[in-house]
Amino acid sequence: MDTEHYKEMVSTLNELEQSGELNGKKLYLFGHCNATEELADLLIERHYNPIAILDNNTAKHGKNYRDIPIEAPQAILSDDQEKTFVCIVARAYAAMASQLKRLGYKGQVRKLVDYNSYADYSLSEDTIQRMKAREAAGEKKLHTLKKKYLDCLVILCPFSALGDIYFCMSYLKYFLEKRNKGKCVVGVIGNACAQVVSLFGENNVEIFSQKDMDEMIQAALFMRDADIFIPHQDRPYVVDLSRALYKKLIPLEQIYCCGVFGLPKGTKPIEPFVFKDYPALGSVPEGKAVILSPYAKSVTTLPESIWQRIVECYRKQGYKCYTNVAGDERPLEETEAINPSIAEIKSVVERAGTFIGIRSGLCDVLRTARAKKTALYPDYNYCDTQWKAIDMYALEGWDNRVVKDDFIWRMN
Repeated sequence: MDTEHYKEMVSTLNELEQSGELNGKKLYLFGHCNATEELADLLIERHYNPIAILDNNTAKHGKNYRDIPIEAPQAILSDDQEKTFVCIVARAYAAMASQLKRLGYKGQVRKLVDYNSYADYSLSEDTIQRMKAREAAGEKKLHTLKKKYLDCLVILCPFSALGDIYFCMSYLKYFLEKRNKGKCVVGVIGNACAQVVSLFGENNVEIFSQKDMDEMIQAALFMRDADIFIPHQDRPYVVDLSRALYKKLIPLEQIYCCGVFGLPKGTKPIEPFVFKDYPALGSVPEGKAVILSPYAKSVTTLPESIWQRIVECYRKQGYKCYTNVAGDERPLEETEAINPSIAEIKSVVERAGTFIGIRSGLCDVLRTARAKKTALYPDYNYCDTQWKAIDMYALEGWDNRVVKDDFIWRMN
């Protein structure tokens, strides 16, 4: 979960506490994901004891996170519904709330993070006025942006996701040619996403907050301006191709290539080429180090015991172990923290010779790195489809491994 959404989650929880809505309630969480784990951590820190994490993935049932059991959504029906309260921080709030209603759940359900603040399904006068105000604010921001970048196609990337930005830039050049556009400006959320854009050469890029981005997208949807494009696979942006995943496996990169940008299958993606060396590169043992990346914003964490086993294996072989960290993230035990920029990480991995990371957008940035690369995939389904994460995100030329309960790390 990114910083802005985390702050929103904390603020909403504060409001619930101050209003007394949580008093005497049995708390349930819906949707086991990274954001839900962060909410669970926050609740435990505040001395709450969530009853369960509800999830549709049967493979997770019987497991737990910090002693909170993961159960089927139907499990809540056996509790006194007047005394229950369901907290949702997953992106699929609308679908989850609807599912609980269909199951016959009569208790309270609350969204703590609004990922799609431009989407509101109420027709109340208050909602209509709020949407009008949001659209007007977004229109002003778009007017300013288009005035600054005359004759440019405006590309708005709606989420702070490195992998999505990577896919966008991999095919954007072809899309611009298809639209007979020589220039564009790419709007992103956060500096890290802007750095990914910069890997693909000199591109106009503007950084926005999630709030500003949501307002501009609200306006873009209302205006239907042909010079504004939102490269994302989910509605209401470009296509609703994600629905096809209920019947057929389509890797996410192909969804971007064919579904979002309308390019022929097999179109060769543009590779990033603007990299630079990490200033302290000489301190990394050449060919005898491993860069570990255990953190990701949108992926459930892996047990620390797995990372400890990996560190132990490499240290016994004489490798120096580093943990790639950002912000307040802490390095794994018996490892040294390292914090190269997006443009520098490739040089570090190639110098070290080995990279092992949870599958995240950082892995996309490292696709072309010349090193031994392993991606670890938590055992979860993509959204509510039948496809596993490894089905959607597998990396060619990498050692792709799914981490299940019986996972044991072995060096190749």
